[in-house]
Amino acid sequence: MTLLDVTPAPAPTAPRPGRVHRVRPFLPLVALVVLAILPYSTISLPGIFEGPVNSPGTLQLLAICLIFGGLAAGYDLLFGRTGMLSFGHALYFAAGVYGTDVLITRAGLPLWQAALLTVTGGTILAALLGAVALRTVGIAFAMVTLAFAQVGAILVARDFGGLTGGEEGLPLDVSGLPAGLVGVTNTVNLYWLALAYLTLVVFVVHRVSGSPTGRVLAGLRDDERRIGVLGLDPYRYKLVAFTLAGGLASAGGVVYVLIVGGASPHITSSELTLSLLVMVVLGGPGTRWGPVLGGVLYMYLDHRLTAFGTSDAVDNLPAVLSRPLSQPLFVLGTVFILAVYFFPGGLTSLAPRLSHLTRSLRPRP
Repeated sequence: MTLLDVTPAPAPTAPRPGRVHRVRPFLPLVALVVLAILPYSTISLPGIFEGPVNSPGTLQLLAICLIFGGLAAGYDLLFGRTGMLSFGHALYFAAGVYGTDVLITRAGLPLWQAALLTVTGGTILAALLGAVALRTVGIAFAMVTLAFAQVGAILVARDFGGLTGGEEGLPLDVSGLPAGLVGVTNTVNLYWLALAYLTLVVFVVHRVSGSPTGRVLAGLRDDERRIGVLGLDPYRYKLVAFTLAGGLASAGGVVYVLIVGGASPHITSSELTLSLLVMVVLGGPGTRWGPVLGGVLYMYLDHRLTAFGTSDAVDNLPAVLSRPLSQPLFVLGTVFILAVYFFPGGLTSLAPRLSHLTRSLRPRP
């Protein structure tokens, strides 16, 4: 046998990527385009929305869902990507809502000035309070953030300085707003504004997570002592994440007050922060789209279940069923428990599980 008789074995070829893998990078852009042109659709979805997709009521509901999808994504920067459990994130969202409302209604500033001052003030507030709260860790950190949030809730409820309107809230003076953001016919513009906010938050969180700072934050979530051994300052990086998340929440408050037309004290409660935590866990903490999906689904169910609980279909049921089903929190809690039990990784773990199940059910050749 000579060397010429030896035929080299063919080199193994890498598997060609499937069609889904080739299309996947473009799915976010496709989703953005679909959401952007959604107001032009006149389709009706009975049982899902009360009117056509482009009706003002449906667009307002979708805008609120988009806002809370962005809020959940911003909160995930703390909880899912850095490992910090904060019970006071609602404070910075409330600062955005009340700050914008007070500056427009009480001070008479134009929208762009009020928005700029509010976001700047909310970011500075997050930096100052975070500098104090981050001196603690674990459950102590959660309790300190909760204490700060409770102080803010008390100041709002007591109508501090006669600015917040107390328990009755503060309606937004729309006389100084741009004409394109006022009136039922312009709800579509508010919807696009909410979509722009969600896009901004997702972009910022994604860029931070893929940067060297984001890798340090992931290291802090997994093992903070290892980051310290490497010569990096964990406190500084956690403060950056805390401040950025607070600034994004304040920006969300600016858009939210324009959509609902005023500020109310319920947004300052710790229940809102707990709702954000549920949104993140429901969607999948530490993932790119999980918190967004969790926030959108949670707010949609919260609004729709309120209408469902007062419908004739529920009233006609036996009392043992109608009473719990008339409480949206009961239904939301049940959905959350089932989702966590069957999908511990959140909604984002559903696709891999279904893909694995599909492969296992295929007949073998």
